[in-house]
Amino acid sequence: MFNDTPVIAIEEHYWDPEMARHFPAGENNSHVADQLAEIGDTRLCAMDEAGIDVQVLSHGAPAAQKLRPEIAVDLTKRVNDRLAEACARHPGRFAAFAALPTPVPEQAARELERCVNELKFKGAMIHGLTNGLFIDDKRFWPIFEVAEKLDVPIYLHPSVPHSEVTKYYYEDYARDFPTVIRPAWGFTVETATAAIRLVLSRALEKYPRLQIILGHFGETLPFLLWRIDQALARPGQEGLGFRRQFSQHFHVTCSGFFSTPALTCTMLELGIDRIMFAVDYPYVDNKDGMNWIRELQLSIDDKRKLVGNNARRLLKL
Repeated sequence: MFNDTPVIAIEEHYWDPEMARHFPAGENNSHVADQLAEIGDTRLCAMDEAGIDVQVLSHGAPAAQKLRPEIAVDLTKRVNDRLAEACARHPGRFAAFAALPTPVPEQAARELERCVNELKFKGAMIHGLTNGLFIDDKRFWPIFEVAEKLDVPIYLHPSVPHSEVTKYYYEDYARDFPTVIRPAWGFTVETATAAIRLVLSRALEKYPRLQIILGHFGETLPFLLWRIDQALARPGQEGLGFRRQFSQHFHVTCSGFFSTPALTCTMLELGIDRIMFAVDYPYVDNKDGMNWIRELQLSIDDKRKLVGNNARRLLKL
């Protein structure tokens, strides 16, 4: 169907049992929890049934971002080593993004270097705040320095909002609508804010070749680029070129967001070359993503870029 282009899904999650024990709350859906714990035949069967050739595996939120600094480094290394072993058991079907012990930023940068050079990982995924800090804080810039040097992307993935944000923005409705804190809205706001702050911090000027990935069609930012750029260029602002920087440094995926209007907007803003396929498995069913892809009215060349070729180029698969 895609002229022998492999279908590569790049935001596909699992849980390492040792790391998951440190999460404050587990997955409420037992079926999803079982799928998160499995990196083998069951997962491969689900991929085959949907027509997905490769998953780029990443630890589910919050991964290492909320660990205590004194345990974060060694624990995260063990997690990454086990993920590398899982990929080695199924060569050609699994690749990986590293988990990073961001509570110890300098060690997180070293772990990224180890994972890319020794374990052949394709970049790293960072989940939301690190013990209350956004990723633009200069303490984390060594991670960006290493990512730029190694020419690998950093995937900014959602996690739950800051506790004070949750209290004032969502607490009134969280009991009846618990997903409002998470995928329905809270995840989007938190991750879009992280991305905006990254541009405002001028980290992308410091590291001009750094590439960042956002899921869920860029967490609304492609839709808002013109307005953000125009507002930040009004008198009294420092020169920034927000829209230009975003278009040069960010890639997006369609993870868990199979909307043709959203794809169209993103293509008009960023171009098809910066959009990649993802499912957000197991929170979203593989078949939902693949059925949407098959029905898209795109040229075969653009569809091949979307399902695999863009990921192959960015991640060097």
